[in-house]
Amino acid sequence: MPEFDQSKAYTEQEEVFFDDGREIELLHFVYGRADIDQIRGNPARVLQAIDEYGRTKKYLMNVGEDKGKIVTDLIAEVKPQTMVELGGYIGYSCILFGDAVRKAGGKRYYSLERNPEFGAVIGSLVHLAGLSDVVKVEIGSSDASLKRLYDEGLLKHIDLMFLDHYKPAYTTDLKLCEELKIVTPGSVLAADNVITPGNPPYLEYVRSSVAEKRKKAEQPNGESAPDARMAARSINQYAKRGESTSLGSSPGNPNLVYDSKLVNSFEPTGVPDGVEISRCVSEEKE
Repeated sequence: MPEFDQSKAYTEQEEVFFDDGREIELLHFVYGRADIDQIRGNPARVLQAIDEYGRTKKYLMNVGEDKGKIVTDLIAEVKPQTMVELGGYIGYSCILFGDAVRKAGGKRYYSLERNPEFGAVIGSLVHLAGLSDVVKVEIGSSDASLKRLYDEGLLKHIDLMFLDHYKPAYTTDLKLCEELKIVTPGSVLAADNVITPGNPPYLEYVRSSVAEKRKKAEQPNGESAPDARMAARSINQYAKRGESTSLGSSPGNPNLVYDSKLVNSFEPTGVPDGVEISRCVSEEKE
């Protein structure tokens, strides 16, 4: 793995690192630039402006260039017609990946974001980048948005999914997609932050055999003590104080077989992290 380019490092992550006004400040920073007319309609220039804010002003919890390239290379390989991201934040990932999906011949990129203020920031920057024809922002909890898009007939199959939201929801949302049969053999998953802060329950699920998943599904309570500790750590790091998050209890489809591997990389600050790439390769019969 190549070394991290420290000249491109974001500022250090603070104790409070989101939802403190910096997202709106970012909009003013981007739209107040002297070269705004050259930025319009240019996804790469919009991303450069966001990166400049993250490097010179305040930390932003974006996927960043290094991990972003892992996923854009995956998009070029998979050529998804429909891609879904869980957790849009300020739109960095959906501008980067939405542009890659369009270049690969894809038709739709859904960005699912719980926070309506963040969703408004995403929409503004996506419009600035000229990607509104491809990227659609959906506001609400990820499970409710997935179910709504499915019920409305807008989401029939997920070719590629990027998971980058509330960490304990990675597994529950994947199981919901399995139950709805929008994740099936041929679907590919890219999960961020599996090293920093880490997501042991998700890695255990996508790396487990069908027999192991069937056995765990039969247990009255599938959550182990490490799972509970992981959820608590994620709540402390990523959930707004006082905000409750309801995780669904879909059984999923334990018969799906995943070929899963970790690709090591870095956070935008240079902290080691990785993306778990999981390919749904088949379905075993009961």
